[in-house]
Amino acid sequence: MSFAGGCMCGAVRFRLDAEPLRVGWCHCTSCRRHTGAPAAVFVDCLKKDVTFTKGRPAFFASSQKVRRGFCAACGSTLSFEHDDDRDEIHLHVGAFDRADLFAPNTEATHTNEKLPWFPQG
Repeated sequence: MSFAGGCMCGAVRFRLDAEPLRVGWCHCTSCRRHTGAPAAVFVDCLKKDVTFTKGRPAFFASSQKVRRGFCAACGSTLSFEHDDDRDEIHLHVGAFDRADLFAPNTEATHTNEKLPWFPQG
C-alpha cells in the first residue's frame, strides 16, 4: 500500500509506503501562518516510510528545532519536522493526491491557540 502526493506544480513528489502513525489537527499560530488556513491537518509518518520521488522540498526554520518543508518553485506547503521527533515527518494532508483517505481523528495539538470560531479539532 502506498500513498502519493506532492506540490501544486509537480516539482516535488513523494510517496508514503505505510499507514500513517496518526492524522490530526494543529492549531498553532505558526501552522496557520505557514498554511494560510485556520488550522493544519498533518499525516504523521515515520521518515523511513516516506520517499521523495521527484525533487526535494526547500526548508524554512520557523523556530528553534523546527523545519517546514515547501516547494521552492510554487511555494506549496509540504511538511513539518521537529528535532525532538527525528524519526518522524509530518506531511500536510492537502499535499496528498488522495487527501480524502486521511480524515483527521480527534487528536489536536496547541488547542490553546485554536481560533474561537473554528468548529473542529
